[in-house]
Amino acid sequence: MNTSTTRRSLATVLVVIAAIGASACSRSVDALADRRRAVATKGAKVMPFDLDATTHRFLPKPSGGVQQVLADDPTDVVQIDLIRAHLQKELTKFQRGDFADPSSIHGDAMPGVAELSKAGGDGSLTVSFEVLPDGAQLIFTSDAPGVVAAIQRWFRAQKSDHGAHAAP
Repeated sequence: MNTSTTRRSLATVLVVIAAIGASACSRSVDALADRRRAVATKGAKVMPFDLDATTHRFLPKPSGGVQQVLADDPTDVVQIDLIRAHLQKELTKFQRGDFADPSSIHGDAMPGVAELSKAGGDGSLTVSFEVLPDGAQLIFTSDAPGVVAAIQRWFRAQKSDHGAHAAP
């Protein structure tokens, strides 16, 4: 094989590899978009506020993390009231290890949920609620490094799943 033929063969191989990579990337993007649509549809059945009028924020902290839900319009008292009522309801459930609502939205295999369910039940997870001017937040804390790691895995998964409904 001469140098010219070798270069053409190498170029052909590179084009094929690039095409395969582009196809796989496209499928991955499509799958993520499909998942986010499914999460939004399921979320509308669990969360009473309008996902298109609110933003989720997932803020990791050394002792766990803070989940905020904020109205995009700080004067939208309807959304703010719905956010607060929902997070207060979830607070009670999370404190006893009941993560059924997030599981119904994101799936039972969502990262961190199994550990958080156990931690809520055994008292190694503390969850508290705070009112914010444009919504509310839940503060998840633990002294157990494994529980802190589970909170942060759970936050990353939620942030990914909520897409445009979550702050970057």
